[in-house]
Amino acid sequence: MSHADFAKNRRKLEKRMEEGTAAVLFAGKAPCKRGDEYYPFSPDRNFYYVTGVERENCVFLMTKIGGDVQETLFIPRDNGPLAKWVGANMTAEEATEISGISDIRWIDEFREELAQLLFRNPIHTMLLDLEHREWDDVPTPALLFAEEIRKRYPAMEILDAYPVFGDLRLLKEDWELERMRKAMDITRLGLESMMRHAKPDTMEYEMEAWFDLVLKQNGVRDKAFETIAAAGERGTILHYSQNNGLAKNGDLLLVDCGAQVDWYNGDITRTFPVNGKFTDRQKKIYEIVLAGQQKVIDAIRPGLPFARLNEILKEHYLEELKKIGLAETMADVAKYYYHGVSHYLGAETHDIGRYTERMLQPGMVLTVEPGLYIEEWAIGIRIEDDVLVTEDGCEVMTSAMIKTVEEIEAFMARED
Repeated sequence: MSHADFAKNRRKLEKRMEEGTAAVLFAGKAPCKRGDEYYPFSPDRNFYYVTGVERENCVFLMTKIGGDVQETLFIPRDNGPLAKWVGANMTAEEATEISGISDIRWIDEFREELAQLLFRNPIHTMLLDLEHREWDDVPTPALLFAEEIRKRYPAMEILDAYPVFGDLRLLKEDWELERMRKAMDITRLGLESMMRHAKPDTMEYEMEAWFDLVLKQNGVRDKAFETIAAAGERGTILHYSQNNGLAKNGDLLLVDCGAQVDWYNGDITRTFPVNGKFTDRQKKIYEIVLAGQQKVIDAIRPGLPFARLNEILKEHYLEELKKIGLAETMADVAKYYYHGVSHYLGAETHDIGRYTERMLQPGMVLTVEPGLYIEEWAIGIRIEDDVLVTEDGCEVMTSAMIKTVEEIEAFMARED
């Protein structure tokens, strides 16, 4: 891909900005872990979406004044001798080559440059990404900056860019889909490696290591999220990630995992018997989940309410769980299924964008991940695929990953 793709994204943002608006986006900075050790840096995805820049401590500024749109990228200065320790900072020429933005300035001048801009121009609105999921979350650079603006410019209106980017990033460009397909395929290879090496009396973290090895062999810098490798009853814990239990003979192993390629993610879940053979009870529950997944996939098409996907699955579960004596009402279903069947997928595993009253559109990428979690039977099953909404239905982007009982048992019985 080229900087033209990021320039196209900036045009999308520009169209959503009113006259007299300044949009400010922060790349972020890796937090300190302890002492002089820092957590790995991962760029803010909205900042990356409009710049393509992967470096920390950068700021993107876009203004719309008198019909004229100006773009400026603020980056750290040359770090001199420190480059021998941590690598050289990005040059202005490199920043322009990556982003296509010609106006490159230094980050230590950002606030004074902004002050002069606001003084000389009729800017009355500031557009900032004010995403804030939990009350006690550490404030983001944008939230802290919003406090500064309110203090210094009390007449300035501050608008939230989060819903804007939720809309912009919802429909994927071809270059985004290409990255996601690669991430999904590497995820598949890692899962197949886990299935190939599965055996009773293996620790969950040993199974996870086979996945990690494949990712490293394929040049993956980071996982989409921490792998879930949950054996037996631990498979009924949705976000179990300790992966320090023993997978015993007769256990199912629920694996929820994803590779990340150039900041775009795959997300696949498979559940398989560590000894290579489903019991009759495991097979029965597995096939209920698999049939439910297929019903949801079959329903996906433009114009369908997003909320309808989960309703379809729960209706299926009520019908099937009645047959085996586990449910009589939807309240009973909720004992064994207690999450949504789908989320957006993209530059974040749970990609941004609100679901309320959302209709499916071509270009959306969704997960379809039904599950049943029966703690008293030590059975936790989830099956997850990644699906692209198309003009007339959908495409299962992860269809190469086996998932029927027969396919799994045949694969795990192979001698290679």
